[in-house]
Amino acid sequence: MAAGKVYSFEEVRPHADRKDCWLIINGKVYDVTAFMEEHPGGDEVLLACIGKDATTDYENIGHSESAKEQMAQYYIGEIDAATIPAKPVKVEDFPAPSASSPGVWRTVLQLAVPLLLVTMAFGFQNYANTKTE
Repeated sequence: MAAGKVYSFEEVRPHADRKDCWLIINGKVYDVTAFMEEHPGGDEVLLACIGKDATTDYENIGHSESAKEQMAQYYIGEIDAATIPAKPVKVEDFPAPSASSPGVWRTVLQLAVPLLLVTMAFGFQNYANTKTE
């Protein structure tokens, strides 16, 4: 990965929708526009990371090594860290995820199904323990 252009936060900030999306991760700028529809978590996950340094969000997810390697193709440059605001910027024209979008339901199901299974497992274990007493 060759060194790219150095962008200020204000240069990255306008690239904040489904058709033009740039992210800041680990001091690097990525144009993920072409990846929006392919992202396993849906485009809403990526759109939630605009307007700030998305490094913490990215690292908290626990991406696979192949996902990390794939990032190289979206790399377009470095971010001037001095230009990143301490708090996320509120930009009124950032697109809000639509409840009718399939990515929203996929994300809800990805969270709800495991939670339901864990709850059922604990309930079953509790029920089994009360039956043996």
